[in-house]
Amino acid sequence: MQSMSNQKSSPRVLRRSALTSVSLIALFMPGLLFLVGLGLVRDLPRFAWLGDIAEFPWEIWVIALAGSMATAGGVLDWRYHRSGHTVIGEPEHRSEAAALVSGGVPLFVLMAVASVTSRPALWLVPILVVVIYTTVLICFDEFVYHRRRCGRYETTLHRLLVFGNGTAWLVWMHWCFVREAGHG
Repeated sequence: MQSMSNQKSSPRVLRRSALTSVSLIALFMPGLLFLVGLGLVRDLPRFAWLGDIAEFPWEIWVIALAGSMATAGGVLDWRYHRSGHTVIGEPEHRSEAAALVSGGVPLFVLMAVASVTSRPALWLVPILVVVIYTTVLICFDEFVYHRRRCGRYETTLHRLLVFGNGTAWLVWMHWCFVREAGHG
């Protein structure tokens, strides 16, 4: 027979389990959506280079490498938390979800639109605003929840995740806004 306290905590345990599963899926979404996006635009004339791997711009390779590095850091961090080495509280889950949902998702959508439009510069200011907003949310999470709690290994994983995503974003900015006519 279950005690009353176990019955009350059961929905919370199920909710936390669902959140951690969503977190794992979310780690793979940028890379998968990026690949899907490339597949969708491969027939557009300015993306003709997609037909020959030797023609891929260097930025695509760096984005793939940095994004993979970020994903690996995120998966290892997810595994570390699932192994029981540390517990993430509800406020931290909310903070991370806010960064992802209200920052990361809109940023990805804006980047996708800027990547395919003929005038990507029109999207520069909204992209930068969302980047600054997302950076503030990530910094809040790191300074409030991780600064004292995390050990060297977990901090390294967080840096790998943030550095990889930041590098991928900066290289995308170069590809989208620096190359001739916005897309080289």
